[in-house]
Amino acid sequence: MESTGSETSTFTSVSTFYPFYLGQHRVRWNRRMHFVGTTLVLLLATGALVLRSGWPLLGLPLAGYGFAWFGHFFFEKNRPATFTHPVYSLVCDFRMYWDVWRGRLSA
Repeated sequence: MESTGSETSTFTSVSTFYPFYLGQHRVRWNRRMHFVGTTLVLLLATGALVLRSGWPLLGLPLAGYGFAWFGHFFFEKNRPATFTHPVYSLVCDFRMYWDVWRGRLSA
């Protein structure tokens, strides 16, 4: 597996991290796995609100990280950026999701 390298310690904002994040998601099937996982996360969160129950929230980590990490390990063949930058990675996952919906990035 490809290491994220020492250059990742120099990020000071989501804006500076996002190009690196996209570079870790070059394989279309990896982006698709992220898209599916993020969609499930949003559906589970919506379901929790509609049902007024916290039970659907238990599935958030499995849906979000499970699909994303599968994409990295089996398609992209690299180490997920969330291992070194969990907050930036989470924010950038939603930004990438939004970019796919807006047609700025293919899923």
